[in-house]
Amino acid sequence: MKKNLFKGSLFTVGASLWWGVIGVIYFKFVSFASALELAIHRTIWTALLLLITTTYFSKWKEFNKIIKKRINLIILFFTGLLISINWLTWLYAVQTNNLLDGALGYYIFPILSVFFGIIFLKEKYNRNQIISVFLVIVALIYLLIKLGEVPWIGITVAVTFSLYGLIRKKVKVSSDIGLLIETLLISPIAICLFIYLVKLNTNIFSVNEPVLSFYLFWAGLMTLIPLFCYTKGFNLIGIGPASMIFFLTPTAQFFLGLFYFNEPLILDKLISFIFIWIAVIIYLNELRKE
Repeated sequence: MKKNLFKGSLFTVGASLWWGVIGVIYFKFVSFASALELAIHRTIWTALLLLITTTYFSKWKEFNKIIKKRINLIILFFTGLLISINWLTWLYAVQTNNLLDGALGYYIFPILSVFFGIIFLKEKYNRNQIISVFLVIVALIYLLIKLGEVPWIGITVAVTFSLYGLIRKKVKVSSDIGLLIETLLISPIAICLFIYLVKLNTNIFSVNEPVLSFYLFWAGLMTLIPLFCYTKGFNLIGIGPASMIFFLTPTAQFFLGLFYFNEPLILDKLISFIFIWIAVIIYLNELRKE
């Protein structure tokens, strides 16, 4: 039991820090390509690599079982769109030095999931969980009033990821097979968008740029490696501890944006973060009790 806890925690911490540090540094490094092109490569290369892993782990039986039902394909196409918008928005945040806003989104998405559960699924939550939702709303309203603008990057990241998790539950499928189907369904759109970039002559990936193209191929690996690690850890330690450890991701992104990329943190934004951190602490405390 202790061995599984240690091993699972190791995998989950590794995945969370990969998303929070290594992934950020990589996508910052390949910022010579637009956020749109990076999202395209992330989709296509992830799909191709998952085809390989699905064959290696002999999981085609699960794949075929899922795609037989049309409703599953409809749901996974929609969740594929949501995760694509999430990727694109986060990549834009990295490229435009708005990593703090991206971190804000990943801080509030679990709490937003509670809110969506109340609204759409009529789920019942206790007082502390409702307080955490209220604090997030207060933080966002405070930013709107003080800065005169909606923190759209953080909200888009949070909303798309929350809805993704909420809707994805409708299909009982492993994370890798689910992502494979999603990326395969979205790939035709991604290919069309890449052709559009080629026509505009704004694409980086080409036979004329083999080194830069090779760097872009790694977008798929940057997605899959932490996914497999997190899934492995999740299976060993369970949803509660894994969800708590996940908060290392936005925390790492926050400190990376603040101290490494020197993004400005004005007082009003710091105050909103404090509201959100309090909400996260309340949320984690409730998660610990479960």
